[in-house]
Amino acid sequence: MSENSNPTDVLFARAEALRRDLSGQFRDQLVQSLYNEAESIAQRTVKPAGTRRWDWDQQLDRLVTSPIFGLPIMLLLLSIIFWLTVTGANVPSQLLATALFWVEEQAANLFTAWGLPWWLTGFIWHGVFRGLAWVVSVMLPPMAIFFPCFTILEDLGYLPRVAFNLDWLFKKAGAHGKQSLTMSMGWGCNAAGIIATRIIDSPRERLIAILTNNFAPCNGRFPTLILLATVFVASAFPAALTSVVAAGSVVFIVLLGVLFTVVTSAILSRTVLKGEASAFTLELPPYRQPNIGRILYTSLIDRTLFVLWRAIQTAAPAGAVIWLLGNIVVGGQSLAWHIAGWLNPLGVLIGLDGVILLTYIIAIPANEIVVPTMLMMYMGVGMMTDVPGTQELHNLLVGTHGWSMLTAINLMLFSLLHNPCATTIMTMWKETRSWKWTLLGTFMPLSLAFGVCFLTATLARLLGWV
Repeated sequence: MSENSNPTDVLFARAEALRRDLSGQFRDQLVQSLYNEAESIAQRTVKPAGTRRWDWDQQLDRLVTSPIFGLPIMLLLLSIIFWLTVTGANVPSQLLATALFWVEEQAANLFTAWGLPWWLTGFIWHGVFRGLAWVVSVMLPPMAIFFPCFTILEDLGYLPRVAFNLDWLFKKAGAHGKQSLTMSMGWGCNAAGIIATRIIDSPRERLIAILTNNFAPCNGRFPTLILLATVFVASAFPAALTSVVAAGSVVFIVLLGVLFTVVTSAILSRTVLKGEASAFTLELPPYRQPNIGRILYTSLIDRTLFVLWRAIQTAAPAGAVIWLLGNIVVGGQSLAWHIAGWLNPLGVLIGLDGVILLTYIIAIPANEIVVPTMLMMYMGVGMMTDVPGTQELHNLLVGTHGWSMLTAINLMLFSLLHNPCATTIMTMWKETRSWKWTLLGTFMPLSLAFGVCFLTATLARLLGWV
């Protein structure tokens, strides 16, 4: 070592040279040795007053973290939460929609009685207000059920067990085990899932979790998925099995989203976000009794109302755009149908149509308005409309507008993979403060959606299925 050498620099250089010779499991081995030494010290110094013959929390952990039973139990709990969310939200969503649409009707009648122009009444009440009403009635009840259920599992201490069960999967993808928790939060709302990535300490792995959270279908996409599963998939089964088949189809799409999350995370961790995986030492907390007050505050105030407010901010202009496109007529057709006709060749190429593509462009502010906007155009009315019965909807889509099973399958894939909503994009930018990563997180899933749908449509046509 020369006289001018800095001892600290020499030390770091030596450590870096030795690090290259270490195995990839060095950190895990180091943590394991620390815990083994701590256990040895505890056994020599700690004298328990007595031993319990039945340590129920350890027995429960052996079950919920078991290589055999851990993942099935997790899938069962997930299915129960989805079932509670979907079935429990139906009635309050309908009641809320009825109440808000009654307010719209009374206000519109009042404007008419005052002699105000029809276009002003339509723009404000049938456009802006109806867009807000749809988003509130579709988003609020499911989030008010999903987030408390999810927070109960969090408060019980079960979610760290979920991270433990999925850590090996995300570790193979070069991501962080805690990404399983942020992905699960994304099933309620992708914006909330992105905010939840703050629990990941590594900036690189947190960025991977942010960029891939869109592949967890949020409750704004569930109405589209449930509708398609009911009308096209479950309709081929006996009536007694339709609800089970529809629920199973939605769970399958959710699992497909997990697959895309892991694969995309692996690609990102080996390309633009290449780096060494950080050490993840997970201590499983003891099971504890849920705190109802904390659950209600966290789930309803911090999560539900926070996300709903952001969605309302983007839904108002979306409702205005929908009404304008449906009511401005050029050459005997609305602007909406002119744009849909221009988009139709691209839509047909990927197994969809121009109306669906336009719907998703309009619905960038909020996925909740996809179904009513699409039906508005198919039914030829000038504002968002309610969903008709199953048979009437099947006749409208298949008989009148030429939908096939390929259309339904590709729409489910497109709904799973397409770009994030405006609320999620806004949250992505606020969490990263980078337009580069925000644009990548926006257009990467959209490109994947077009690519997957194109491959599916091409394969179906080559095999003569359509």
